[in-house]
Amino acid sequence: MSSDTVTCTALYEGTFSIGLDKRMKPIKPNEKAEKGALKVSINPFLITTPDRNILIDTGLGPFGPHDHRKILCDYLAGFGLSEYDITDIFLSHLHYDHIGGLAHKENGFWELTFPEACVYTHENEWNQNMQKYGDYDEEPLLAEFLNFVNARADFRFVSDGDQPIPEMTAELIGGHTQYSLAWWFKHGDHKFVMAGDVIGSSGALNRRYAAKYDFDGQQSMKMREAITRRAWEEEYLLLFYHGTDNPIVKLKDYDEKKGYVIKPVKYEPTIAK
Repeated sequence: MSSDTVTCTALYEGTFSIGLDKRMKPIKPNEKAEKGALKVSINPFLITTPDRNILIDTGLGPFGPHDHRKILCDYLAGFGLSEYDITDIFLSHLHYDHIGGLAHKENGFWELTFPEACVYTHENEWNQNMQKYGDYDEEPLLAEFLNFVNARADFRFVSDGDQPIPEMTAELIGGHTQYSLAWWFKHGDHKFVMAGDVIGSSGALNRRYAAKYDFDGQQSMKMREAITRRAWEEEYLLLFYHGTDNPIVKLKDYDEKKGYVIKPVKYEPTIAK
């Protein structure tokens, strides 16, 4: 791969059926979820630029049914990268299926999966997560994970509008969690936005709904519409972390009655301008 290219790739970790017990049961991509359950995929995103190797969210890590660390590392190897080459990690929010890839116990003790990376999140979100899940009596594996990562990862806390690196801007959107973030990436003509579970899949684009599982369903609905409108007007590609069919799409058209027309995108390496 040429050093002057930009790529964006969904690092697909699997498709799952999630019921009321919140357990993730692996299913085939073309298989339906169990009755009353949600069907979701897990898609961390790798963006490479001439200077950086970026992850947006990190997958399931030790909280999934597979060897999710190996899945991510195998993807990186396909790009000629290792876990030591990841420079920046941007987190949309702090649910375990989005942050699990930060650390692992492959050798029997906790280690950072991407030891050279700076990790960006909202400070209030992190503090809330530690207060809620940092107690070893409630969920011991998650508590171990969080306390280790809290002590060892290179966290850089951001607020609304911050631009921690030239290509990436944080937008505080709330909704799914109180301090959920959308990340807007722009490098020349290459533009992507990832809004975590506020816009988790393409099926969310043309629906008005307030999800019961959100911290504030009305706020999610408001921001879903605002982000989609901006992506359409400014020609950003949308990245869907839980997309089961098309994790990267372009908004091709808009109809007042039918809504947005989407076009799946396979983002091939292209020259940065």
